[in-house]
Amino acid sequence: MTLKIGVIGTGAIGREHIKRITNNLSGGKIVAVTDVNQESAKSAVEQFSLDAAIYPDDKALVADANVDAVLVTSWGPAHEQSVLAAIEAGKYVFCEKPLATTAEGCMRIVEAEMKHGKRLVQVGFMRRYDSGYVQLKEAIDSNYIGEPLMIRCVHRNPEVGDNYTTDMEINDTLVHEIDVLHWLINDDYKFVQVAFPKKTKRAAAHLQDPQLITLETNSGIIITAEVFVNCKYGYDIQCEVIGEEGVAYLPEFSGIATRKEAKFGTSILMDWKQRFIAAYDKELQDFMDSIKNTGEPNGPTSWDGYIAAVTADACVKSQQTGEKELVVLADKPDFYKN
Repeated sequence: MTLKIGVIGTGAIGREHIKRITNNLSGGKIVAVTDVNQESAKSAVEQFSLDAAIYPDDKALVADANVDAVLVTSWGPAHEQSVLAAIEAGKYVFCEKPLATTAEGCMRIVEAEMKHGKRLVQVGFMRRYDSGYVQLKEAIDSNYIGEPLMIRCVHRNPEVGDNYTTDMEINDTLVHEIDVLHWLINDDYKFVQVAFPKKTKRAAAHLQDPQLITLETNSGIIITAEVFVNCKYGYDIQCEVIGEEGVAYLPEFSGIATRKEAKFGTSILMDWKQRFIAAYDKELQDFMDSIKNTGEPNGPTSWDGYIAAVTADACVKSQQTGEKELVVLADKPDFYKN
């Protein structure tokens, strides 16, 4: 079985996924594309020599009977409409984050999927497929370090563009930690609080950077997450889980070590795409394989997208108030309980 895929959004991440499905992965074929910029859609077809239909909008693409699954890589605010259209048509969806830009939008997707009666949606939280995070989860699940008590993590980028805003440190950056840490410890968030340390001179006038976020789970685990998107020195992801019996660390990204001119060192990546390139491959391969083998996607669910949205909203509210904010989640439906 070859999964016939339509791509909604042919920008940078859309083209990366088209390239990996076309050249690197097995079991999928791009048969349709669309973009609000039709020239972008046409150039993507030409760039990858695709035998694919070009549609004027997402609704037309979803309506194509030749499309089995939809890959949503468009502008974030457009995701909800595309995902809902695909669910209504009974088609599988791989949606890059965010699932929707509001918790209410995520809940509409959850309700539509439950009404359909079968899981159709996978959200693109690729860190769950990173080998380092998989090893961390194995250490936690096997009780190797005992019960987790605290987690410390870091998310640093060398720089961001002038259009990057203070709330994006949560919605575009921290959201990856929000999801992967929830997955690691399988514990819902209860409270969040955001603090603004001394501002770096490298940040634009409208941007508060760095930020320090504290998240507390229902069981009492305390997580401290640093987001610093103008650190200059590189793209750096760190995670340390402190348990009752030991400590587990996310492995450093592997690179050669050098000894030269009386110095010993290793290189640090500058590009986030290189850090998680293998995870991107694995998540899309899993999406295609699980549909083929079980009839449903196996990765992060619409409910996971909802959890991330609610938690991020609470963090943004704390940015504004400076106070500890409650994370109020609806009860998890049986539909999403494995």
